Amino acid sequence: MTPPACTLASTPTPYPSFSAYVRTRGTVLMRTARSLTANPCDAEDLLQTALTKTYVAWDRIEDHRALDGYVRRTLVNTRTSQWRKRKVDEFACDELPETEEVAACDSAEAQALRDAMWRAVTRLPDRQRAMVVLRYYEDLSEVQTAELMGVSVGTVKSAVSRALGKLREDPELTPVR
Repeated sequence: MTPPACTLASTPTPYPSFSAYVRTRGTVLMRTARSLTANPCDAEDLLQTALTKTYVAWDRIEDHRALDGYVRRTLVNTRTSQWRKRKVDEFACDELPETEEVAACDSAEAQALRDAMWRAVTRLPDRQRAMVVLRYYEDLSEVQTAELMGVSVGTVKSAVSRALGKLREDPELTPVR
C-alpha cells in the first residue's frame, strides 16, 4: 500500500465543524465562486483557496453564524488579488501577426473602395438604399429603421437582404483575383 501524497489528508481535521460547514454549504459557495470566474476549473481553485484561508482563520472567527459572509468576502478578495497579479505573457515570434494584405492596403485604395461602395449603394432602388443607409451608415437597428420608414421589421430584414445580395453581385465591388 502506498502512503498518501499528503499526510494531512489522511488525518482527521482538528475542526470537525469546518468539515461539516463545507459539506453543507459547499454547493452554495461553489455557485458564488462560479459567478466570479468565467471558467469552472478556476472557480474550483478559487473556492479551494478561499476555504483554505478560512480554515487557517477558523479559530479566530468569533461568530460562526456569519461564516457565509466571511467566505464570500474571502472569495471576492482572493479573486481580486488574482486578477491584479495576472501576468501578461509576451512571446517573441519570427513573423508579425498582421497579414500582407493589411500592410499593402494604402489609404488611396481604401478611399477608392469606399467610393465604389457608395456608387453601388446609389444604384439600389430608393427604398432599399434608404434602408441600407439607415442600417449600416447611420447604424440604426432593424426596429429603429422600421419605425423610421413606417414598415414592419420583417420588411426591413428582407429589403436589406435583397440589397446586400445586389451589392455582392455588383461588378464594381467584385474583387480582382
